[in-house]
Amino acid sequence: MGTSSGTSSRSGTSRNGTKHVERSGARVWLWPAVAGAVALAAALVLAQLRPRESSLLSRLAWPGGTDGASTMLQAIAAASISVISMTFSLTVVALQLASQQFSPRLLRDFMRDPWTKAVLAVLVSTFVFSLTVLRGMHPDQPPPAAALFVAFVLGIASVAAVLGFIHHLTRLLRVDTMMLTVHDEALAAIDAFYPSLDGPARRTPDELDADWAAATGIPATRSGFVRLVDVEDLVGAAREHDAVVWIDVRPGDHVVAGSPLASACAPGLDERGREELAERVRGTVALGYERTIEQDSAFGFRQLTDIAVKALSPGINDPVTAAHCIGHAADLLVRLTGKQLGPTVHEDEDGTGRAVVPDRDLRYYLDLVCGQVRRYGEREPTVLAALLRMLRDVATAARTQEHRDEVERQVRLILAEVPESMVDADVEQVHDLAERVRTASAGDVRAAYRDRAGETRSI
Repeated sequence: MGTSSGTSSRSGTSRNGTKHVERSGARVWLWPAVAGAVALAAALVLAQLRPRESSLLSRLAWPGGTDGASTMLQAIAAASISVISMTFSLTVVALQLASQQFSPRLLRDFMRDPWTKAVLAVLVSTFVFSLTVLRGMHPDQPPPAAALFVAFVLGIASVAAVLGFIHHLTRLLRVDTMMLTVHDEALAAIDAFYPSLDGPARRTPDELDADWAAATGIPATRSGFVRLVDVEDLVGAAREHDAVVWIDVRPGDHVVAGSPLASACAPGLDERGREELAERVRGTVALGYERTIEQDSAFGFRQLTDIAVKALSPGINDPVTAAHCIGHAADLLVRLTGKQLGPTVHEDEDGTGRAVVPDRDLRYYLDLVCGQVRRYGEREPTVLAALLRMLRDVATAARTQEHRDEVERQVRLILAEVPESMVDADVEQVHDLAERVRTASAGDVRAAYRDRAGETRSI
């Protein structure tokens, strides 16, 4: 994750040049607040420009009189505040639908949606601009033609923004769009923070000159989800104190105050030095009240799994949506087979190993995707077949025997979930796909995918 100077790193940096894969990190109110402030300043300036009514500029910008200008500004301001309320209501409805039918962890995507922020910014700026210009209207003075022209343009822009927002919202509420958004963000996190398996071989923690049995434990002082690990600061702190630090948590982990956060091997430090190092290490692990995908590609897998499990609930009963989620997860898992997984040793600029940041392995990701889905979908052969198709794809892309063993482990777990009540034809389909997974692992890929009419690929 993110590379710092002289480090073999995969954990990104936070305050100093963090890589972000989230679409928008700003709060919902920030864009409208900034737009409103800019509109206020622009209105105060333009309201002072009052060319003679007989001038060409006045006739082009605003051909009417003061009464007509006041009426237009009142209409624009009233319509803007009404549409702001409507936009807020539509957003709340979208949040409720996403939470109830898909996953409460998808609400973060809606709150970060740049379209919603941009539309609110346009509407707020239109309201503030129109109201400010209306406040400065005087019946005995020429109308501020430039300000009126801008208000007219903002009114048209608000209509276009609302129409675009309605189109965007109807698209956003489609489950396929949600799955694609989650997939793309998870894929960006994988590509940003996992080095290719074809790249230089990294050092292993066993190669470090550190006695971890004698290491000093660093407990967490507060609770929360690990959002990111600032590797650059971590390596700098370890180098400054001539220490080697092992981070005991990963992005996405939930940490409770008092539980292990890291271990430091620094035999030459006194008590005060160890306390200083502990504070520096705690500062490199950013905690928050919710998970983010900044360095946590597993969060994308969790969101896809949530959608699949919700689709399998008795109230929804939509196994095809669950199968589509598994298809998105399959693409991500295939990408992971070409990446270097596991713990990473981060070096300082002199090449000395200073920090070890753990990470997840392929078994974790396979369990995350398959575990709940196979348990909730055990009576639906469509879901079990989708999981086995995913494992066939992973087995085809697997490049190590360890990966193939993990795929075989998942095949056995899925076959163990097949209930006795399932009819023979469905059982035969599941076992046929299981054999195809094993055929792909053995290297006969064409035979693993060859079928009568595409039934092993279609849903």
